Amino acid sequence: MAKVELKQPIVQAIVEDLTDAQSAVIVNYCGLTVAQDTELRKQLREAGVIYKVCKNTMMKRAFEGTDFAQLDEYLEGPNAIAISKEDATAPARIICDFAKKAEALEVKAGVVEGTVYDAAGIQELSKIPSREVLLSKLLGSLQSPITNLARVLNQIAEQGDAPAEAEAEAPAAE
Repeated sequence: MAKVELKQPIVQAIVEDLTDAQSAVIVNYCGLTVAQDTELRKQLREAGVIYKVCKNTMMKRAFEGTDFAQLDEYLEGPNAIAISKEDATAPARIICDFAKKAEALEVKAGVVEGTVYDAAGIQELSKIPSREVLLSKLLGSLQSPITNLARVLNQIAEQGDAPAEAEAEAPAAE
């Protein structure tokens, strides 16, 4: 069996992971301890992010003809790739947060929704809250005016009842 035939399933697996992916981040994982690597993988998995250590040639083949081909220039040395199909900022957010504790983890670059970002760009993207957090903030800001309106209407109704009760009692006293 030729080497190319052995490598084809690996390339195909990367292509499948990248299909419909919103983002991918390339990192240099050298220097991480086994415990750190295990913890990083756990955090990424819990967020629905695919994390793989792959040969650069395999990634380059998988990237061909996609937005992720923009990452080819960053594929030097040992690399891992974090791919998200759900939350575009999840890989950047988790990896950058983890890199604060594990300085050996180096963010190289990433593609988020078709746009390539260098390490500094990925760092900025990591500051964007998750979709769920943004939606809850939006919902909170939408509910606030409605809640305030309900309070005001309730106060008006309570004040409106008080004079009516006073007027009802006044004629009976005469």
